[in-house]
Amino acid sequence: MEHMRSLRLGIAVVLMGVGSACSSAGGDDDSDPAADLASELAAALSDHSLGEVPLTDEAARDAFAELVSPLDEVPVAVEVAGVEHPEATGDEPRTATATLSWQWDIGGPDPWTYDTPAALVEGEDGWQVEWSPATLAPDLVEGDTLGLRTLTPDRGDITGANGTVLVTERPVLRYGLDKTKVEGTQVARSARRIARILDVDAAAYVERAEAMGAEAFVEAVVLREEDALEVLPAFRKVPGALAVNDTLPLAPSRDFAAALLGRVGAATAEVVEESDGAIVAGDEVGLSGLQARYDEQLRGASGRAVVARSADDRLRTLVEVPAVDGADLATTIAPALQDKAEAALATLGDGAPASALVAIRPSDGAVLATANGAGAEGADLADTGQYAPGSTFKVVSSLALLRSGLAPGDRVACPATTTVDGRSFKNYDDYPASSVGEITLAQAVAQSCNTAFIGNVDRLADGDLAAAAQALGLGTDHDLGFPVYFGQVPPPETETGAAADLIGQGTVLASPFAMATVAASVAAGRAVLPTLLPDHQVEQTAISAPLTGGEAATLRSLMRGVVTTGSGRFLLDVPGVDGAKTGTAEYGEPDASGALPTHAWMIAVRGDLAVAVFVGTGVSGSQTAGPVLEAFLR
Repeated sequence: MEHMRSLRLGIAVVLMGVGSACSSAGGDDDSDPAADLASELAAALSDHSLGEVPLTDEAARDAFAELVSPLDEVPVAVEVAGVEHPEATGDEPRTATATLSWQWDIGGPDPWTYDTPAALVEGEDGWQVEWSPATLAPDLVEGDTLGLRTLTPDRGDITGANGTVLVTERPVLRYGLDKTKVEGTQVARSARRIARILDVDAAAYVERAEAMGAEAFVEAVVLREEDALEVLPAFRKVPGALAVNDTLPLAPSRDFAAALLGRVGAATAEVVEESDGAIVAGDEVGLSGLQARYDEQLRGASGRAVVARSADDRLRTLVEVPAVDGADLATTIAPALQDKAEAALATLGDGAPASALVAIRPSDGAVLATANGAGAEGADLADTGQYAPGSTFKVVSSLALLRSGLAPGDRVACPATTTVDGRSFKNYDDYPASSVGEITLAQAVAQSCNTAFIGNVDRLADGDLAAAAQALGLGTDHDLGFPVYFGQVPPPETETGAAADLIGQGTVLASPFAMATVAASVAAGRAVLPTLLPDHQVEQTAISAPLTGGEAATLRSLMRGVVTTGSGRFLLDVPGVDGAKTGTAEYGEPDASGALPTHAWMIAVRGDLAVAVFVGTGVSGSQTAGPVLEAFLR
């Protein structure tokens, strides 16, 4: 797609010494007025004008200004390569021919260069330029007009696992008002009807429609081809309504990894200003997500063409700098799993709270799915959300306690409540009464006994919990080439804080991405460094106390117990599930009864797949996040 445009750029003026084929002066005067005129002409042309250069036909000055105006913003340097003086014959006026060397900076590695002749004639008032279009560029004739076209490159695709194309040019319809078909008060009436049909701000759209020119197309909204079909019948009945076929870089569906992949649209004023001339108004650029971060790679480089249009409307290209197409951006997203993730979150229903799901392949860290539910309202909570992880964090706490010498079969106290420094802690509301009292650590993990973990807080020294988190990939930041929150496990400031941290509350925070990383690390037997962009190289940070094979095996056994005898028993008939952990975390302000709202979490491992599910507000991990996880795994 091409469009005419011009840029206000600085002008480079280069003047050289001028020589002549033979001197026109006599006596001791070595000056050459024809060469002086040629130098004056070159200086004026370097400024895109004829300045005050004397002309044989004064009308040529305005004609030249109009002809060259499309190139006003393109830097040009004009030099005089030489001046030829033919022998005068009879009473004919003396003439000369100056050779002008042109150099235009139209972009690309090389300038556009050429030579043209400029006819000089001596008249009664001195030397003058006999201007013609051919002096501006070879082969230009009277009646020609010039244009500068931008050659738009093809934007690179975003690909997924095995090179599957995720984002590519897909058909869209641009809906709007064609003002050439309406006038007067009908503009506002049609704009208002269009706004109602397309569900856009009517007042703003009417104001924009009335402000734009009489020949404008006032775009209201861009819809995917499949979404547009249901709009067309009512839209067609509006006077001046117009739907224009086009394409845009789009994912397979509107919701497909939308927050991660981002979107492409018209460059904003801020983007244009920050681009230092690389982007101009009307360019399509990445506005969010990966599309924005890797816009330069995906966008490629625009080309330019100087074209001439003849009086009989024939178009010819004088010079062209081809566009350089954008390069694809590779990701590890598996389309089928991403679709399943979106569908699983959709089971929460309309009006559901914020939710997210992340799936990682433990063997190589590949990020296979990262999805956000409708309640996230476009934010990438899956990768950057910061929430208390609740009892899913007990996987980390278990590692810390194992390192303190506690074994899975060791018995621990699980009272209904426990008090630390004056604060009372209890188990979740439907905690099984049969698992209160003296139970094993393995049972405490399976049933998610808060008081059992808190009762062993004194076994841990400062930094033990953070070291265990690091060994499972949580709490250490890495630049993965896109925004990610890996969580935090800061040192507790109080005894109460230390107790809360053990059950994933207090100051402990994580994203769904971070908790999927924890599950993946347990499965892999090492701290997994997730990879979404294979071409983005990341070094693993040195880990103070790496996960051992024995520790990983024990954690896998503890997570398996959650499925076989604990809060994740509903996954027992899901083929291949190796282990899981539920979680509930209080947050916010209490309701009238004094109860706090709760986040609902669940993580699980099935073969070479680690998954984390988060629901912003729910009953519990097993009751709210669990069904979403099950829907995804089935």
